[in-house]
Amino acid sequence: MLLAIDVGNTNIVLGVFDGDALLVTWRLLTLRERTADEVGLMVTGLFDHEKLDPKQITGIVMASVVPPLTPIMQGMTRRYFGRDALIVDPATNAGMPILYEHPGEVGADRIANSIAGYERYGRQSGEPLIIADLGTATTFDAVTAKGEYLGGVI
Repeated sequence: MLLAIDVGNTNIVLGVFDGDALLVTWRLLTLRERTADEVGLMVTGLFDHEKLDPKQITGIVMASVVPPLTPIMQGMTRRYFGRDALIVDPATNAGMPILYEHPGEVGADRIANSIAGYERYGRQSGEPLIIADLGTATTFDAVTAKGEYLGGVI
């Protein structure tokens, strides 16, 4: 099973996947003051409530647009899940070609959205995509029919 974590400016969204199936999602308020232990206790409490065993998690992936929380969340995954999270970094491990001039300036959440959109809709259709995210900020991102990130607007 995979634990996916999206650290956003307003919420930290977590999802547990069993293969391609999304089993459960949760939202926590993003508070920069929280410690790894506070987040860990909340997350393991959510696992317990859903009767999920944290030991079943075999991988963790995280996208973060809140740099001060990234090491806190990494510490939480190590301590409470015994695993390092794969941190989505548009400049080094985006998972799709980034055609934007400065890849490091693109939010990891926007790349994760683009990859998910392409895998779900673009790969089979062979059509380019516009990905819209109506979160704290409204973003639109363009993906080519080949699965390349072109850029977008906030």
